[in-house]
Amino acid sequence: MPRRKLGKTSSHRKAMFRNMLTDFFRNERIETSLAKAKELRPLAEKLITISKDNSVQSRRKVAKKINDKEVITKLFDEIGPRFADRPGGYTRIIKMYPRRGDASDRALIELVE
Repeated sequence: MPRRKLGKTSSHRKAMFRNMLTDFFRNERIETSLAKAKELRPLAEKLITISKDNSVQSRRKVAKKINDKEVITKLFDEIGPRFADRPGGYTRIIKMYPRRGDASDRALIELVE
């Protein structure tokens, strides 16, 4: 799954990225650290590619990563068809200001128009 450990155990990383994917597809953009955004991007792009094919098999693959049925429905009914003609590159990462407390690099990851 992810390349970076981010100072977390594997089970914590897995849960964190599932939650981040759910929030990302619900809001179509999230603000997070730059390292987490770089790890989230390939996971999100793979799920969008799978959601272009609206089949039972595809829905089951996505349901392994996302537990919220409303978000899965949005992914297949809105987001997948929106990128049907696009071969890839569904997300963009915009670097933002450093976090005030520890000067960690922040980033905004969002879906491309």
